[in-house]
Formats: sequence, C-alpha cells, structure tokens
Amino acid sequence: MAFDPAAATAAYIDALGPAALAKAAAYTRGGEWLGLWDVVVAALVAVLFVRLRILDCLDARLAGRGFVLRTLLVCAAFLLLSAIVALPWNLYQDWWRESAYGRTSQPLGDWLAQGAIGMVFAALFGALFFLGIYALIRRAGRRWWIWSGGLAAFAISLLLLLAPVVVEPLFNDYRPVPAGPVRDALVVQAQQAGIEPGRIFLYDGSRQSNNFTANVSGLGHSARIAISDVALKGASLDEVRAVTGHEIGHYVLGHIWIMIAVFSLLAILLFFLADRLYARVARTFGSAAAIGDPRGLPVLMFMLTLFAFLAQPVRNGLSRYDESAADAYSLRTVNLPDALASALVKTAEYRNPRPNAAEEFIFYSHPSVERRVRAAMEWKAAHPPESQ
Repeated sequence: MAFDPAAATAAYIDALGPAALAKAAAYTRGGEWLGLWDVVVAALVAVLFVRLRILDCLDARLAGRGFVLRTLLVCAAFLLLSAIVALPWNLYQDWWRESAYGRTSQPLGDWLAQGAIGMVFAALFGALFFLGIYALIRRAGRRWWIWSGGLAAFAISLLLLLAPVVVEPLFNDYRPVPAGPVRDALVVQAQQAGIEPGRIFLYDGSRQSNNFTANVSGLGHSARIAISDVALKGASLDEVRAVTGHEIGHYVLGHIWIMIAVFSLLAILLFFLADRLYARVARTFGSAAAIGDPRGLPVLMFMLTLFAFLAQPVRNGLSRYDESAADAYSLRTVNLPDALASALVKTAEYRNPRPNAAEEFIFYSHPSVERRVRAAMEWKAAHPPESQ
C-alpha cells in the first residue's frame, strides 16, 4: 500500500486524544485574547499616569537637570512603575494561567524574583532606547521617524548580542550538552553546518516552563543553540537530532538578520504613525505633553502596544515562513521526518494543532502543527528510505 501523507498526519495528531486536543484549543484560543487585553491594560496604565500627573511631578522635581539625565530618569521611572502597576495582570497571564494549564511548575516566589530582575533590566534598556527616540525627535525634527529604524536595528542587534552573555544567564543555567550519544550526534550536526560544537547548550528551561522547546539566540561569536532540559528528557535521540537540525536551520539561513531588518522597517512604520496620530491620541487621554516630551511616554507606549498588536499578521507571517524554512532544512540535512513529526506533536500540547485559516494567519508565529507534520510526511513520501 502506498504511503499516504494525509493519513499519517491525521494519525500523529489524533494520537493526542480528544481531551488533549480540546485542552490545547482552549489554551491557545484563550491566549489569543490576551493580546487584546494587553492593549486594554496599556490604555488603563496610560490613563492612570496621565490623570495622576505622575510623570509631571517627577519631571518638575528634575527641573534644571540636563536633557539626557531628565529623560533617562523619567523614562526609567515610568517603565518600572508601569510594570509594577500591571503586575496583577502579568501574574494572571504569565503564571496563574500557565500553572492552571500545566504549562509551568515554577513556584510563585521564583516567578516574582525573576520578574523583578526582568523589570529592572527592561526599565534600564527601555529607558536608553527611548532616550534615543527623544534625542532623534529633538535633532531630526519632523523626519525623526525615518531614523527610528536605524535605532531599532541597533537596539535589537545589541540585545541579541548581549542576550546569551548577559541576559539569559540571569534566568537560566546554560552548560554544554553532557557527554554521550546525544552530544556526539549534535557535534556532528554542528560541524557539518560550520557551527562550533561548543555553541550547543542545554539549559534548565523546566525552571520556567514545561514546554518542549529549543531556540537559537545571539549574534556572531555569541550565537548559540540552546535545548531545554524538558526537550532532552522527553525526546528520543532522533527527535533531538531533528529539532536541533531545525534550530541550526535558523542559524545557517540567517533568520536573525532577516528579523532585524523586518523589525526595523516595522519600527519606521509604527513611529511614523505615532508621529502623525500622537497629538490626537494624547488629547483623548488628557495629556498636554508633546510627542518629544518624555512626560508623554505613557501615551506613546499605549500607541506602540496597539500598533504592535495590529501588526501581528505581518510579524507572524514572517515568523511562519522562517519556521517552515527551518523545518525544511532539518528534513534536508537530517532526514528524520517521523522524528520531526513526533517532536512537533509534543508542542501541540500548548499550541492548538488544528486552527482555522484566519486564526493561523493572525495569531500563529509558527505554522500549525498539523501543517508542519503534513510537510514532514510529504517529504517522507517523496524520499522513501530505499531511495537514500
């Protein structure tokens, strides 16, 4: 009997069982609403800061200080205080809901401690970024938004460069994959792709999440491929090889550089829209601060949150293309379609494998698991073992 990719795909997905599929669908679709609620929360935070004149009072206390120090402190204060104000919401969506669905086993105390570290880092890095934005507004005038793309590219590149060295070690322990058959296999894969074997790491991802995952991060000599201990413990050797082949694909195909370019272009568009619409939105919130005044940052942040939400289809479309290309790279180089399929099915526990077309187009940063498994099965049909 000829191999049927459609039947094989259905068998992989149906093996999860009706209860698991229903739970994955509920988790995914509930999560899709969270993005809209993020916009609502950003609006409420902006209203609170504007009506209570929090940044106005802080700015008045800093009167006489130089532009750089005043802007840096006002921006940092807002980013830190707004994160504290939004903490109950973030606690619900990032810890309570994840715990309720079995996606994390992280104790609340550890979540709060790591969240505090994240808040401080985001406040410092974000304040520096917005200092650059306000400096552009002062220096470049009405065309400031054109230069925002360059600033965004620099900021993203710097963050990616520093992430494996400075940021990620704050939250997880990274170490080389232990000696044994898994490491031996991954070393061969890395060498074939021109990646130093020492750049493949195992990290304690189970500290924050029970999700089966791996990732590629960093730039240049800081670039590395990291596999969560959840994936290593719950996968066969072939599954680890297939997933690592996928992550190597991101690295070899230069997806990080593509991401930087696209996000920089999106930054230009978002800041252009902010420049044109800010005054009208600020009046709606009751703010008299001009777009170049850091006291107006709550309004600007609301606008950026809204625009980022509306830009989801563009960002997710790019991401889905990259993920498909990385899957194809794994299939071409590792050629383990069944292992890739079974590994992908493990991600269906937290990503509804059968979304409708509109849902996938708008909300999915990865192609649906069903679509990805189908691609693997079609590869298997086109490359039967006897033809190798």
